[in-house]
Amino acid sequence: MTIAILCGGSGTRLWPLSRSLLPKQFVPLLEDTSFFTQTLLRNIPIIEKFDGHYQIIANQDHYFLAQDQARNANVEIKSYILESIGKNTAPALVFSALDAIKNYGEDEIILALPSDHLIKNSKNYEKAIQKAVQYAEQDYLVTFGIKPSSPHTGYGYIQSKNNDNVEKFVEKPCLEIAKKYINEKNYFWNSGMFCFKASTLLSEMELHAKEVYKICKEVYQISKKDGEYVRLDPEISKKIPEISIDYALMEKSQKVKCVIGDFLWNDMGSFESLSEEWEKDTNGNASKNTFIATESKNNFIISDKIVVAININDLIVIDTKDSLLITKKGESQKIKDVLKRLKQSHPNLTQIHTTAYRPWGNYTVLLESPSYKIKQIIVKPKSRLSLQKHFHRNEHWTIVSGSASVTIGDKEIFLKANESTYIPMGQLHRLENPGKIDLVIIEIQVGEYLGEDDIIRIEDDFRRC
Repeated sequence: MTIAILCGGSGTRLWPLSRSLLPKQFVPLLEDTSFFTQTLLRNIPIIEKFDGHYQIIANQDHYFLAQDQARNANVEIKSYILESIGKNTAPALVFSALDAIKNYGEDEIILALPSDHLIKNSKNYEKAIQKAVQYAEQDYLVTFGIKPSSPHTGYGYIQSKNNDNVEKFVEKPCLEIAKKYINEKNYFWNSGMFCFKASTLLSEMELHAKEVYKICKEVYQISKKDGEYVRLDPEISKKIPEISIDYALMEKSQKVKCVIGDFLWNDMGSFESLSEEWEKDTNGNASKNTFIATESKNNFIISDKIVVAININDLIVIDTKDSLLITKKGESQKIKDVLKRLKQSHPNLTQIHTTAYRPWGNYTVLLESPSYKIKQIIVKPKSRLSLQKHFHRNEHWTIVSGSASVTIGDKEIFLKANESTYIPMGQLHRLENPGKIDLVIIEIQVGEYLGEDDIIRIEDDFRRC
């Protein structure tokens, strides 16, 4: 069995916690581990039972995030499929099936799972998977319905009856219709989880979504495998229609079964959903840190500061180091619309946090102005940055802890704590941590332009452009 973890979502509805370079599936929102890590750990019993292996389908910008988090969880990933452009779930699952057939044969069973869902009651979850595998072996496409606990308007629904047959798929309904679905008891939340034989998915896609199938097959055939990953060709990928597997196939195929999952499930698609999992006080307020409230009810607060509230109700307040979101509960879905404007005025705020993660470690912007920027840079042991140069800035490096091997032009120097060096504009340079502990440095950039795109990489261990 191939367990395909879909990591392509950008998590825009959870901004500012989620950004394009660190989307919600990789952020530890509820526990010390991310939803992605929890998904890997939750499915280890499935891996063991069905002699399975993991396949990760992700944006190429998130490859090292997924790789690091899998390694930290001691989970082996057999293959990565890296997209340059996200095209929704239908193309992603075609690529998954093509890769599975190439590696394991046409009868390979694929369990396709989102990477950002919260699931509880592992025994019932595993029972649902076993039943889905039985259907998949009979050449059915299996979707999973969740018994609804409320008339939720943020989920799609599946009407299913008569031995798991699917009657219809329904888009997110209004509240009145959602209440009707709850009363009829044969409507279930659409979980976005699937199970199928690789050959069955491809034959059905060729029948019902021929254009998607044809272009995806072309992209996969010309894309080269490099070690554990396949990086999909970026140019032809632009031609792929952006469409979900529900629209492209599940609503059209006559081979669909629905397994009803009797387990607790939350897709974490909004702050309202996230707040449901938070411990609340006697007034229904949920907060990650210190929250002192007077005459305030049903608020959801995330901040690293002490928050004091007086006479406020039903608010969502999300405070990060560079952004603040305030919205009424029930209105957070509109974040996606606001982000379109924010991308034009402050694009960095939609892409990256003040702390950014790289394959060699991370950096945090401590202070920034139009002409200078101060960063803390942490380089993991035995890792190094690319050999690079900048056209618009000079850099000053001071070692805080650890040891550094620094290349500047044709010279190489060794620095330890409390020592520093200077890299002039246009000079080739590289920073390396040869030691066994993290290297921590303070970098001061001075120049007329301090954007992260002012990097010309000459050599790079991670094959970045």
